[in-house]
Amino acid sequence: MINVINAVDTGHEDMIHDAEMDYYGLRLATCSSDHSVKIFDMKNGSQSLIAELKGHTGPVWQIAWAHPKFGNLLASCSYDRKVIIWKEFDDWVKIHEHMCHDSSVNAVAWAPHELGLILACGSADGSISILTNSGDSWDTQKIQNAHTIGCNAVSWCTAIEPAFDPVSQQKTPVKRLASAGCDNIIKIWKEEADRWIEETKLEGHSDWVRDVAWAPSIGSSRTTIASCSQDRRVIIWTSTDYINWNSTIINVFDDVIWNVSWSLTGGILSVSGGDNKISLWRENPEGQWVGISDLNKGQGNINSEQRAL
Repeated sequence: MINVINAVDTGHEDMIHDAEMDYYGLRLATCSSDHSVKIFDMKNGSQSLIAELKGHTGPVWQIAWAHPKFGNLLASCSYDRKVIIWKEFDDWVKIHEHMCHDSSVNAVAWAPHELGLILACGSADGSISILTNSGDSWDTQKIQNAHTIGCNAVSWCTAIEPAFDPVSQQKTPVKRLASAGCDNIIKIWKEEADRWIEETKLEGHSDWVRDVAWAPSIGSSRTTIASCSQDRRVIIWTSTDYINWNSTIINVFDDVIWNVSWSLTGGILSVSGGDNKISLWRENPEGQWVGISDLNKGQGNINSEQRAL
């Protein structure tokens, strides 16, 4: 069974949409419809509020911690069409404000730290923007019309696969990104010659895909993606070449599924949805996905159906 080891009274004045632990599990960041982001110190089994970040003018949908090699860095995205990057010096300050989207920004995700300081942003305007830090500035690439109606989620491939670059005559890491949209599709994007191309698309859902999560796959010849949808399904996608993908529906739930998230080793998948439950799933030796535990979240839902598109 899943045990609750701590409960945090965040003091948010409206619905909480996301809560993320930092790399070391010592700090918790939360965001809410009250337009704020809060950061808590979680040491010694207790919590204390260390920062309240105010810069958005609409509900804040999602937050993401960067790898600690870049310092204490946090990204947030909002209905106000903005992405804000925050950094801790003596205090937490806004170091960059990204305003290139025409509608709500629904998702943010940092790339694996081996690729550098890179942030992907998915928006209800249907596009995905890629922000790359080049020292004192942030360079922007944009994937226009990535998803019809809107993009709900983005997730980076965590496996670093060397590829030979004929220009530099060196092996450079391949950048891959998965996105999920209101067109019921998951798309795989790959950067080639400084532009992002659609490598393949995964079709298996019959309603909006709400989340996508690329599993850590270090040392494995197989890459794995989980997706969830308003069709109440969670699908596991696997591939050995990034082009041909096999799909397995692990379960059809009783309500909309809002979020999927992998453990650090990629062996366990967490699923949460509109029934206010979190369930854990694992692949058995026979290749079947089985539920191993579940927990009723009680009041509220971290990833709310009220996310605007």
